[in-house]
Amino acid sequence: MKSLEKSNRNLGDILIEQRIISHDQLKIALTEQKKTQLPLNKILVTSGFVSEAVMRDLLSQSLGQTSVDLSKIVVDHEVIKLVPKALAYRYTLLPISFDKTANTLTVAMADVFNVLALDQLVATVGGNIQIIPVLAGEAEIINTLDNLYGFNLSIDGILIEIETGQQDYQNFLATRDEYSQPFVRLIDALLSDAVKRSASDIHFEPEKGFLRIRYRTDGVLQQIRSLHKNYWSAMAVRLKVMAGLNIAETRIPQDGRITLTLAGRAIDFRVSVQPTVFGENIVLRILDSQKGIMAIDQLGLTADNLNALRLMIARPEGVILMTGPTGSGKTTTLYSILKHLNNEQVNIMTLEDPIEYVLGQVRQTAVNEAVKLDFTNGIRSMMRQDPDIILIGEIRDKDTAEMAFRAAMTGHQVYSTLHTNSAIGAMPRLSDLGVLPDILAENIIGVVGQRLVRKLCPACKQAYSPDHLRRRLLDLSADQEVSLYGPGGCDKCEQRGYKGRFALMEVLRLDESLQDLIAHRATTYDIKQHAQHQRFQPLALDGIRRVLEGSSSLEEVSRVIDLTSRLV
Repeated sequence: MKSLEKSNRNLGDILIEQRIISHDQLKIALTEQKKTQLPLNKILVTSGFVSEAVMRDLLSQSLGQTSVDLSKIVVDHEVIKLVPKALAYRYTLLPISFDKTANTLTVAMADVFNVLALDQLVATVGGNIQIIPVLAGEAEIINTLDNLYGFNLSIDGILIEIETGQQDYQNFLATRDEYSQPFVRLIDALLSDAVKRSASDIHFEPEKGFLRIRYRTDGVLQQIRSLHKNYWSAMAVRLKVMAGLNIAETRIPQDGRITLTLAGRAIDFRVSVQPTVFGENIVLRILDSQKGIMAIDQLGLTADNLNALRLMIARPEGVILMTGPTGSGKTTTLYSILKHLNNEQVNIMTLEDPIEYVLGQVRQTAVNEAVKLDFTNGIRSMMRQDPDIILIGEIRDKDTAEMAFRAAMTGHQVYSTLHTNSAIGAMPRLSDLGVLPDILAENIIGVVGQRLVRKLCPACKQAYSPDHLRRRLLDLSADQEVSLYGPGGCDKCEQRGYKGRFALMEVLRLDESLQDLIAHRATTYDIKQHAQHQRFQPLALDGIRRVLEGSSSLEEVSRVIDLTSRLV
């Protein structure tokens, strides 16, 4: 009893110190506790002295347990099936996510130390599955249980409900219980489904008589659903509400952001609304930092290229550029480098349009034309913030290029992206933007060229012997025995033959001889010839390496890299 009073006093003292409750409110709660024998935290919440969210976070800190905000979590309907409704209500718990790889089930609980509840869970779901309890508010859990177990959560089930029920499409947000509206659940289910399928984008495309829904998976769009055009009005409103956009404005483009917890992790969706002849077209870019940002030694670089990259980022000042077309993963690779460099000893600042991934301890700023915060003004402002490392989203014009190199000349390490077809092509492109050859040669550290190619599905890829033309492309002799692989098709890759993507890279590190060539305005051909003598490997060679090791097909690599020059 004394230990209980001590813990209550500690909790009350913390709440008073943080000015969340008063002394009088604590006395009232303690008096009520003596009558009911209920936990103090529950009495404080039911009395209205403390919100459940504040109490949840406070208990999470004091107990050293992870807490979750269930209002921002989208639960997969397949996960709900793992725990019976009666068990969930009896112990006030909610299954959130199931990781098949690690074989772990994350469960939100009001009491994470309820051993009986944990034992019942293990007995129900199977002894091989590890239970990971996280803290959540009791009222939050009960409310979410009512929503999830009371309504259909599968896409097909929701569509049947919409087709057979009488729905008020215009005023569906007016009710207090959002889950009673199938369009709310439909959007949640589509977002969850896209993340499960490792899609990078979701396209909602209204046509004259229907709505087309497509996912971009591994760089290729695939149609998922076709819905009646009458559904789109309510779906568009729901998406705009989630993204914080103006639902009454349908004539101008809008941009927003959605942050949700899906599959047990926080995922951002960048929302773009574009008016078209048949209605508003909405595209969501899925930003999953857990999958996108990786360690630099996991980027798939050869030993020589990885060593060159490490030497480049070890330089204290200068410019490092990522080149490639739109959608080639340039920014993601830059984030991987920043994550490698990020520590308490350096000040990293970024200026982006827009911010794609949020990194802890990194000062990130988004370009905002409305307040005249462009790349030029933003870089000028950042240089007064004592940065060590600066990331500029893209060098687009002469002013931005000039400010980037000025930052490098004043002792900063600068990272940015540039739209060119190759790493060597960055030199004439920067010259076109007005960067003088001697300044360019003196301050540029290196350039990384990149493309993304699809990875063959390991479960169904098919081996074959290359013909004469393929041997010429791969520089193989007629008598050299080798097997190439092409796409098959199975359930694991949804009959596509490919599953996942990886980067092909070329790393151009500038040494003194290359700097001298650039300073004397050497041609692109001369720079390329000299770089290849210095063990520079162009993208084509990296692509061929991946084909010969069976990671991708020759057709896929040829789709993103021109290999025909090897036939000359």
